Amino acid sequence: MLGGRVRFYRGPYNPTSDAAWLAAFVAHGKYKSVLDVGVGTGGAVLCLLANTTPENVTGIDISDTMLKACAKNAELNGRNIELINADIMNWRTTRTFDLVITNPPYFKGTPAAHNAHHNADLIKWTKKSVARVRPHGTFCTIVDAAAASGVISVLNAVCGDVAIFPLFSKKHTAERVIIRARVGTRGGTAVYDGLSMNCEMVLRDGLTIYDTLAKLDTQC
Repeated sequence: MLGGRVRFYRGPYNPTSDAAWLAAFVAHGKYKSVLDVGVGTGGAVLCLLANTTPENVTGIDISDTMLKACAKNAELNGRNIELINADIMNWRTTRTFDLVITNPPYFKGTPAAHNAHHNADLIKWTKKSVARVRPHGTFCTIVDAAAASGVISVLNAVCGDVAIFPLFSKKHTAERVIIRARVGTRGGTAVYDGLSMNCEMVLRDGLTIYDTLAKLDTQC
């Protein structure tokens, strides 16, 4: 991924472009501690680490199979990630983080053989994830556009400085939405123009979204 800057072993579940997009929207910030909820095989957090250098990185997942694959991928990329085998829905902890990211299981249907979360309650998933963000820390997620309103409703209750970034398909309608917010702040909501889901500056060249937008501005 990211033009070869991030590498993965092939397996029963391989990271998608969602992971790269999620990482690209928060990679411009500076964070001491990061939690990836539903870390899977490490797609999002390893893409994030290609552009940031947090002191502590943690991933949580219900699937031991996924975590073993994530550990191998982290080693392949020379990254140190603390991995926790637990369900975010009932993880008992008082730990909080500067940044919590999640590419949640928003698809509905029959669970796959790799034992990842499916058919999750995104409202509860978002609440549990946001609860792990320290005051004034950042939460960021990517979801199907059809599920975005529920996630935003959760964030509106406890967050400010909400940023909404749509990703468009060939039909010129948003297919995915990246949503970022800060816990306990009061800033308003910003909605971006968005980009094509196939934007090569992000997916191939590995630019952050902000670097991509700046580059596009200079070309206009």
